[in-house]
Amino acid sequence: MKQLLSALTAAVVLCVSAAGVEVSAPSAILMEKETGAVLYAKDEHTPREPASVTKIMTLLLTMEAIDSGALSYDTVVTASAHACSMGGSQIWLRENEQMTVEEMLKAVCVVSANDCAVALAEQVAGSEDAFVEQMNRRAAELGMADTVFRNATGLPAAGHVTSAHDIALMSRELILRHPDIRRFTTVWMDTLRGGQSQLVNTNKLIRFYDGATGLKTGSTDAARYCLSATAERDGMELIAVILKGETSEKRFEDAKALLNYGFSTYALRSVVPQAPLPPVPVRLGAQATVQPVPEETAPLLLEKAKAGTLEQSVTLSEEVEAPVAVGDRLGTLTVTAGGETVAQIPLLAGEAVPHVTYGEMLRRLLRVACLAA
Repeated sequence: MKQLLSALTAAVVLCVSAAGVEVSAPSAILMEKETGAVLYAKDEHTPREPASVTKIMTLLLTMEAIDSGALSYDTVVTASAHACSMGGSQIWLRENEQMTVEEMLKAVCVVSANDCAVALAEQVAGSEDAFVEQMNRRAAELGMADTVFRNATGLPAAGHVTSAHDIALMSRELILRHPDIRRFTTVWMDTLRGGQSQLVNTNKLIRFYDGATGLKTGSTDAARYCLSATAERDGMELIAVILKGETSEKRFEDAKALLNYGFSTYALRSVVPQAPLPPVPVRLGAQATVQPVPEETAPLLLEKAKAGTLEQSVTLSEEVEAPVAVGDRLGTLTVTAGGETVAQIPLLAGEAVPHVTYGEMLRRLLRVACLAA
């Protein structure tokens, strides 16, 4: 059913062109977080160098290690010589310098610190090489078919490529499953080392775009200017990915154009029955009826023009036979917008109803006989 709901949502979305949206970068995509629906795409599967946008996967694996208990925010990480040798964007870790996972996450999210990214990778997997193997396995699990990672940072390396589509997939996984990452990605300015090291976010949207929640910038001479930008308004969070922007400013303008289009055109709507669902009679059950409940589903992503025209219809079985198990299908809640079906949500048994016992059946028959006498 969830696949059907997603297909219906995608059908609603993909039938609408992104009229008026202009993106100068050669590759771009706009995705909605909850449904994963693609609202705009331009050359989204061409493999390109992602620069430090790579670190979204580094952040994802680190957050997953925290969730699994392998790490905590308070875990102390000791910088290796390898981590300190990265160059590029960094906070100039000294060999054997110690920081907590939380401090290093902040450095990666705010100033794209390569040294901290590698230190975290080594803490998670034992070595950067082992961590890169984890990155590629996780990419495959997420369906990132255009991606090959060679390092944890995005520093130039032969064959290190991904696509706008794949960046959107890993960005979605990070913000959907690990919303706590916002603690770091929404920081505009902060400090480390007791105030001695100043941090200013490389993502200018954090300060200048309403609702910005992250996520990661990147740039090298070959990759040019890259960005995965996330923002939330009215309960809907969008992901705009830009690859190979001509300038830093143009990547931000492209991302804003996509985000503005998404927020102005679409809305999320949760589907709940407009009226209480009537119980369904149960034949030969230990109780006379069973209460239907809607299957849990993702919110609907709709054009705003249609979001105010939602209508519902309910179809329920006239009767079901015991035994009834929790989750048994009892009917369907159909949602339409402008006469078009946008969702068909199963109505399921919210409780179990066992078959009536012979003793109870006999007592029922006696009661009926007494009433008839």
